[in-house]
Amino acid sequence: MLKPLHLLTLRAVVRSGSFAIAARDLGYTASAISQQISALEKETGLVLFEREAHGIRPTAAAHRLVDLSDHALAALDDLDHQVQELATGVTGRLRLGSFPTAGVRLVPSALSAFVDSHPRAQIQLEEGEPEELAAALGDGDLDIALVYEYGLSPRPWPDGLTHHRLLREDLVLLRARDSGLSAQLPQLSRARWITSREGTAGGRSTVRLCAAAGFEAAVAFRSNNYDVVRELVSAGLGVAVVPALGHAPTDTIVATRLTHRSAYRSVMALHRSENSNPLLATMLESLRRAVPVGEPFLHPVLHPAEPQEAR
Repeated sequence: MLKPLHLLTLRAVVRSGSFAIAARDLGYTASAISQQISALEKETGLVLFEREAHGIRPTAAAHRLVDLSDHALAALDDLDHQVQELATGVTGRLRLGSFPTAGVRLVPSALSAFVDSHPRAQIQLEEGEPEELAAALGDGDLDIALVYEYGLSPRPWPDGLTHHRLLREDLVLLRARDSGLSAQLPQLSRARWITSREGTAGGRSTVRLCAAAGFEAAVAFRSNNYDVVRELVSAGLGVAVVPALGHAPTDTIVATRLTHRSAYRSVMALHRSENSNPLLATMLESLRRAVPVGEPFLHPVLHPAEPQEAR
């Protein structure tokens, strides 16, 4: 198989008419150029130059071989350029995962910034719960994922994942404005409760908060959709505890921050520790910048600590 280096050397010698000039242009010695041409002549069985006392003269075969190789060398040059863009993240693909609430509040802004900075890169978005997203990261199906962890329901993340904390959310108690119900958990032992599905981290967190207040929550309705939860609260059908990203201010609902020391939810970005995708750092920075600043109940991690292995 012909070597691209030899063809490039041939083109330079034919165009310059001199081994010495081609050597200077390509950064080789004249001896190295001569050896490459000799090797090409041996590979092709062609006489490419007539050696004369005062120089060299390209043969018709040399001119024809240069013409024939132009398309292939141009394609290789384009391939080299595309590989460099891929290696530096100008192009390439990144697969992002997110839980639904972050998909509403954080992801659109982050994706907008990412697309602005890397318009030629491909970005894919998948939605799921933290356990699903962590499994997809481990399987190599995602590059980075937004996940959460409740203070009262910590998660054991798989080995080999690194986490970056982005945001700490207060847990807030939601009551209908005209309900007349107290903002103190111990006074809500007789209230109807609205939580996320049984067995979820949010559901367990609410149950544990109520247990710490001295009673067992009487759960009347369950939904993993915070829009549904808020509408049920607004209709006077019960009270709920939601993370700050799941709260949207409205005139019909009163939101009160819970003061229990573990009444919070942490939002973080996870990725495989060995992931070398050059687009990863850009997406992580886009996610950091997408975190709302100055909103009630939300506490961005403005000066994050060093990334840590997830446990």
